[in-house]
Amino acid sequence: MSLEVPEPSTYDDVGVTEDGLDYDALESLLGEAVTGRESHATTEAFVVRADRVADALSVLKEEAGFDHCSCVTAQQYEDRYESIYHLKKYEDPTQELAIVVPTSTTDPVSQSAESVYRTADWHEREAYDLIGIEYDEHPDLRRILLPETWQGHPLSLDYNQDKPQIVTLREHENALEGDSRGESDTMFLNIGPNHPATHGVLHLKTTLDGEQVIDVESDIGYLHRCEEQICQQGTYRHQIMPYPDRWDYGSAGILNEWAYARTVEDLVGLDVPKYAQVIRTMGAELCRIAAHLLALGTFGLDLIGEFTAVFQYAFSDRETVLDILEDLTGQRLMFNYLRLGGVAWDLPEPREEFFEKIEHFLNELPHKLEEYHDLVTGNEILQIRCIDVGNLDPAVAKSYGCTGPVARGSGIDYDLRRDDPYGYYDQLDWNVVTDDGCDNYSRVLVRLREVEESAKIIAQCVDLLRDWPEDDREIQSNVPRTIKPESDREIYRAVEGAKGELGIYIRTNGTDKPARFKIRSPCFSNLHALPEMVEDAHVPDLIATLGSLDVILGEVDR
Repeated sequence: MSLEVPEPSTYDDVGVTEDGLDYDALESLLGEAVTGRESHATTEAFVVRADRVADALSVLKEEAGFDHCSCVTAQQYEDRYESIYHLKKYEDPTQELAIVVPTSTTDPVSQSAESVYRTADWHEREAYDLIGIEYDEHPDLRRILLPETWQGHPLSLDYNQDKPQIVTLREHENALEGDSRGESDTMFLNIGPNHPATHGVLHLKTTLDGEQVIDVESDIGYLHRCEEQICQQGTYRHQIMPYPDRWDYGSAGILNEWAYARTVEDLVGLDVPKYAQVIRTMGAELCRIAAHLLALGTFGLDLIGEFTAVFQYAFSDRETVLDILEDLTGQRLMFNYLRLGGVAWDLPEPREEFFEKIEHFLNELPHKLEEYHDLVTGNEILQIRCIDVGNLDPAVAKSYGCTGPVARGSGIDYDLRRDDPYGYYDQLDWNVVTDDGCDNYSRVLVRLREVEESAKIIAQCVDLLRDWPEDDREIQSNVPRTIKPESDREIYRAVEGAKGELGIYIRTNGTDKPARFKIRSPCFSNLHALPEMVEDAHVPDLIATLGSLDVILGEVDR
């Protein structure tokens, strides 16, 4: 098997042994900042004083190697507020740790982690917006999903859902009033909120000095649909699974469903039959190809206005993939095919006809990829607009929590399919694609090469499924009719989605519904890094760089 492994660490992290993490050593490293310790389903968690957050996280990052703050979860109990920082390592995400920061209900103030992990900026703003926790020393603590005039915090226990909300009309307001940037000859430019070239409803508040971008702020929340709250009101077994398809609605449905399935299966200890794991793996990689083709087609449209060739070629090939997924799942977009413990049903009959349809697509794919390289990566206009444009340094990418093709396009060798194996990936022959160009061009190359690797995975899955013994085709394990995990269990689990690390945090309360359901969106963190990538760029460079991130706003806003 040629499945590559990441290079070994070049330094010795504190608290790492041959058997995994030494949590006692890590607790000693944190010293007096720690006030307690908890056991979550997949990791240990340290309870840290609210005024020592930055110190604790800085020590864990610099001395213990936890350089990836993958998610921040906020919630309210009857007696306290709580922020949870989910920490991992880019070189080995199986080494994970949670930092729990409780605050009182009367004074919910906690020290910000933004000075240690830049990604905490947006995560903490979301926690403030929806829960009501304030973060001391945060550089820009204000709402991020809801309007600034919104009254109350929707996920706090005392929120009055019946209170009328008045959003003031500010269409004639001077956007630069009171802004020091207005002292120079700057111009404020609204890009959006519109759909074309912004991959969903996104508003970019852009400040220009002549033709150069000196500042850009992503104004998100236009597609906020309360997905986490909806999942908190649904039952684990039956009512949540249809919703993940709607987060990244650009053909990535089975990848999204797998994030939820993996989290609950690990939470309650559900096994998944190997046969069903192979089907999941095949379906997930078909979704990855469809999502990358969508990214490629829209990127060509954004940059070179190529509707007749690049866009339609990509959408034509994507339609072929969607035909296959429709045969498998019965749906073309919102698949709802995975089930806890397996999949909804077996492969369509006649099986051989279904396999031949997949193989025909895979056989045509190498020639099609050559055409894409001629049309896209070999296009002189696209090269001019992409090479050395939208640069994202690896250290900056890690600080923002970037993952997926965005991170791998900056040379970061991080892929959860290999680094934290699930499904059938560790039994197959494939490679993680990286490129160290760190620019828009590298991100396009990574996605095209990942299509090749996904095709290799699918071909191997087809061979396995074709030869699988008929009397061993088990599609689901024995799952209880009603799933009621023990109370106060907590878990964070993630998969490699089309855009990167798609994770879910769940806290249980002893019922058949989650007490807290938090979605870690890769697009949320990737989009956050946009200002770093376009500083001193021109407006066309901003559009190109945004397109290279391949964000889906339904996943950003959730």
